[in-house]
Amino acid sequence: MSAPSFGLDGAVVLVTGGVRGVGAGITRTFLRLGATVVCCARNEPGDPVHAAGRNAEFLPCDVRDDQSVADLVDSIIDRHGKIDVAVNNAGGAPYALAADASPRFHEKIVSLNLLAPLSVAQHANRYMQAQEQGGSIVNICSVSGTRPSPGTAAYGAAKAGLDNLTRSLAVEWAPKVRVNALRVGMVHTELSALHYGDDDGIAAVGATVPLGRLAAPEEIGMCAAFLASPLASYVTGAALEVHGGGERPAFLAAATAKNAHLGGDQ
Repeated sequence: MSAPSFGLDGAVVLVTGGVRGVGAGITRTFLRLGATVVCCARNEPGDPVHAAGRNAEFLPCDVRDDQSVADLVDSIIDRHGKIDVAVNNAGGAPYALAADASPRFHEKIVSLNLLAPLSVAQHANRYMQAQEQGGSIVNICSVSGTRPSPGTAAYGAAKAGLDNLTRSLAVEWAPKVRVNALRVGMVHTELSALHYGDDDGIAAVGATVPLGRLAAPEEIGMCAAFLASPLASYVTGAALEVHGGGERPAFLAAATAKNAHLGGDQ
């Protein structure tokens, strides 16, 4: 099946953390839609991310270092003369209870998940504002920013901050630059087994989602591409929830179990 026309053919797109997991899915999606994609990470992947017979370009960058980010965006301009889209995907956090984690740990998590996207957005916006066509920024947020995030409290707080930052930048940088977000739920990546166990464990976790499964990375990519594209030309300051329907309320499971127990006693 041919890819739908998103109006992204020839666009220059930056995807941070775009070499694995959700980021690689986003990179592949933009490649299939005809964009030139530059992905960055601290370490170069063994093989370039590719799709539709085309490879993504790679530039090394630690997005927590503002000068590194400035050099990254400058390099994209030097190579391609423009930057149309920036997708702030780099992020994440290991499991750590808030009572046990050190202040330095929390600083690193907030730096990666909130301050780094701000840095990328600032440097991309500097060029986008001067471009006739403007530009689009998509921040990859998380459902962890809108509900309790035990074990990843600093991550959830940072993603909540990124959600708010999205709305603020959308107002400050309009009308030239649109800024939107995806609130992403659980995604099936090469790291899923570390969190959910074997295939049976992943399936069991997926069954808790109303759509009955975890998302594929490319499904996140298609949503990012929509927000970045002319199809969403009047959308800014918005957050699209991409979570398969979210999480079923715990009280429903408790009520179902209780009703089943009562039924068995009759």
